[in-house]
Amino acid sequence: MAKSKVLIVGGTGYLGRRIVKASLAHGHQTYVLHRPEIGVDVEKLQMLLSFKEQGAHLVEGSFNDHQSLVDAVKLVDVVICTISGVHFRSHNILLQLKLVDAIKQAGNIKRFFPSEFGTDPAMMADALEPGRVSFEEKMVVRKAIEDARIPFTYVSANCFAGYFVGGLCQMGRITPSRESVVLLGDGNQKAIYVDEDDIATYTIKTIDDIRTLNKTLYLRPHENILSQREVVELWEKLIGKVLKKYTISGEEFLASMKGKDYAEQVGVTHFYHFFYEGCLANFEIGEEGKEASELYPEVNYTPVKEYLKRFL
Repeated sequence: MAKSKVLIVGGTGYLGRRIVKASLAHGHQTYVLHRPEIGVDVEKLQMLLSFKEQGAHLVEGSFNDHQSLVDAVKLVDVVICTISGVHFRSHNILLQLKLVDAIKQAGNIKRFFPSEFGTDPAMMADALEPGRVSFEEKMVVRKAIEDARIPFTYVSANCFAGYFVGGLCQMGRITPSRESVVLLGDGNQKAIYVDEDDIATYTIKTIDDIRTLNKTLYLRPHENILSQREVVELWEKLIGKVLKKYTISGEEFLASMKGKDYAEQVGVTHFYHFFYEGCLANFEIGEEGKEASELYPEVNYTPVKEYLKRFL
């Protein structure tokens, strides 16, 4: 069976560039949507040209030009959107409604992957303000996809290693201290960490897999289902030293939102749900979902311990 042709929207972004790489590596004809008004963003241009040199096709298109989206979608079989859904970058989740309209009009797409790649929003109906907006907007997009009867796969990748592992699960840190760490509560709630390159690999693996059609793909690599305390202990073993530990209660952590800007407040509530409530790992995957490492045992994912070694 011929491999699907893939259009990646947001291909120069943090996760998108990795998905472009993985798509090319797995032999898919890969198209990267880019805005015509690139201006003088030399870094982005160089990245796009690098994709082209590796075999990708560059396609001009804009969320402000409906027909350009339709024309781009008609070139491929699968659309993967990776536009930003985090507030400390740009937050553009609802722009995908325009992409849904284009896919519906084109009528040829056999799989759409909207920009999710984090917590399963279907599990976050009781999320705290202001962070719940992230989940509510993703559910708006899901409803539009399903109302339009567009085949889909939702990817729940949990915690990006780059944002959580390096900082030992502390908000606002991306490198590990050799001296001390703040434990969130007792530090024993389980979370799940996935290397961003592995997220891209698993996503591309699903494209032509009927088992993941109209399902949620959960990335739960067994070795990476760890509490914050266990992540800290792995780091301590690597450096041969016990860190000084402080703790912050859930009430104190939520109170820390006072005085922070909106994006930081969103982050605080997300961290609260992850590390005080354990929302990432406290449910079983039902019939509507599949687990990536079980479907694709051949993928040699990066364990947290190996990820931490880069900081030695």
